[in-house]
Amino acid sequence: MRVLIAAQSVAMRLGLREMLSSLPDLEVSADAPGARDLSGVDVLVVTSAEDIPLHQETRPVLLLTNAQEEAAKLSDLPVWGVLPLEASPEEISAALHALGEGLWVGSPALASSLLERHPVPTFEAGEPVGDSLTGRELEVLQLAAEGLANKQIALALNISEHTVKFHLSSLYAKLGVTSRTEAIRAGVRQGRVVM
Repeated sequence: MRVLIAAQSVAMRLGLREMLSSLPDLEVSADAPGARDLSGVDVLVVTSAEDIPLHQETRPVLLLTNAQEEAAKLSDLPVWGVLPLEASPEEISAALHALGEGLWVGSPALASSLLERHPVPTFEAGEPVGDSLTGRELEVLQLAAEGLANKQIALALNISEHTVKFHLSSLYAKLGVTSRTEAIRAGVRQGRVVM
C-alpha cells in the first residue's frame, strides 16, 4: 500500500516516514507540507484537515489529531480514519489497511461525532433485504467483519483473492450496499455476522 504523508511540521513528517517505512506492506510514496500530487497514492496520512486537498475525493484519508473539531471536518469524505497523535505503529498500520479496504476507522472519542453524521440505515421487522446469501458468502462476510483483508480471507478459506472479490461483489448486490463497511453493517443488523 502506497502512503502519502502531509504535515506542516518537518519533524512530524520525518517521524511518520520513519515509523511507516518500518511497517510491512506499506510504502511511503512521499511526504510534504501539503498533498498536491496524488498519483500513485493509495492512502493519505495527514495531521490537519487543512492538509487534505480539495480535489481529494476518492482516496482514503487517515487524520492523526487530538482535536475532535479537526476530526469533524472529515464528514464529507467517503472513506476516513481518525486516530490520536499518540497512536501506536500497530494501530496506525491496522487503520491504514482497514482504510485500504474501504472501512471507516477511528478512536471512539474522535470518531463519535462523525458516526452520528452517517446514520446506519435500519430495517423494519420482516422487511425483505434481498436474495439469500450462500454459505461461502456468509463466511467471507464474517471474516471481513473480523477485520481480515482480502488476501487473509483467501488464505483462511483456501480460495483465490479474486474469488474473495467476486464473493464481496455478490454480497454487495444481494445486500443492496456499495461498500465493505455497509455490507458488514447490514450483516450485523440482519444477524448474519457475529461481532
